[in-house]
Amino acid sequence: MQGLLLAGRYRLADSIGSGGMGRVWRAHDELLHRAVAIKELTAALYVSESEQPALLARTRAEARAAARINHSAVVTVHDVLEHDGRPWIVMELVEGRSLADAVKQEGRLEPAEAARIGLWVLRALRAAHSAGVLHRDVKPGNVLLSHDGRVLLTDFGIAQIDGDTTITRTGEVVGSVDYLAPERVRGQDPGPSSDLWALGATLYTAVEGRSPFRRTSPLSTMQAVVEEEAAEAHHAGPLGPVITALLRKDPASRPGTAEAEHLLAQAAEGRSPHEAQAYVPTQYGPGFRPGYDSGSGPTPYPSGTHPGGADAAAGGPYGPRTPEGLTPTSHTPSSHTPLPYASLGHTPLPLSLIQS
Repeated sequence: MQGLLLAGRYRLADSIGSGGMGRVWRAHDELLHRAVAIKELTAALYVSESEQPALLARTRAEARAAARINHSAVVTVHDVLEHDGRPWIVMELVEGRSLADAVKQEGRLEPAEAARIGLWVLRALRAAHSAGVLHRDVKPGNVLLSHDGRVLLTDFGIAQIDGDTTITRTGEVVGSVDYLAPERVRGQDPGPSSDLWALGATLYTAVEGRSPFRRTSPLSTMQAVVEEEAAEAHHAGPLGPVITALLRKDPASRPGTAEAEHLLAQAAEGRSPHEAQAYVPTQYGPGFRPGYDSGSGPTPYPSGTHPGGADAAAGGPYGPRTPEGLTPTSHTPSSHTPLPYASLGHTPLPLSLIQS
């Protein structure tokens, strides 16, 4: 494959990355005499002939989605071509590494640096949303960190464009399962806040060195996304409340893009964004359950004196009820009834959901 000439102008050099859907090559554009990156859709080798048109349509949609966004934090797509019956995408070459690689190599990132990265991803998402594009697969592997300090968002392969007819099958969930927003797992239509939730999970991974919801299987991970709260981010510093705000289960309760940008800008400067505290559930001491004393059983609070307020009293030891169910505190393990498979809508799990 090395040395192969595509479309009479792009010569492949060496492989610089690979994933479940494709492989990325460093290449040389012999017409314009510049280095480029070319994404080879290796998934095309393993799908049936009847599925080839859908894969080609998805590839074209990726290029079309990225082309609609004019922002320095979005990887530029130069061309789309077909070779050997498969689609290939010619992109801007970013010399550097992904956020996923950075976390793997360094263990975790400092909060201020993670906030800086998140700020640029947020700006890329804001530009995408303004252009009517949802990314739908924000994760550490799709955030590129260039050697010159730039941060770029890439891989709009499963993006959704306003007005386009979806090219995924009805009921199919697309994206990396541990970065899917709860509403997407529930089968609801995604919105801009779904991308922000994925950004929150990405930032959690950056500062903690692990995904907040990944479990032993795709199904148990999806259940955790819907049912459980992320464990406290002990290394997040001033970024902690921002992550908590972005990971609210109810999309209507998350900050908007503009507000999230403001909060991340403060965290990137090492300042604690006090406005983010409004999104943090009331917390009690470790192991303390409102309405229970040190061991003698329930101790109901007099009317109006519950430390969590009337709503918390109505919601029991886990605080107020929300449209997504009970919201546990960060210190008390969730006691939700396990989510039955049926409540996930028997969502088929395509190969792209296999955790890597």
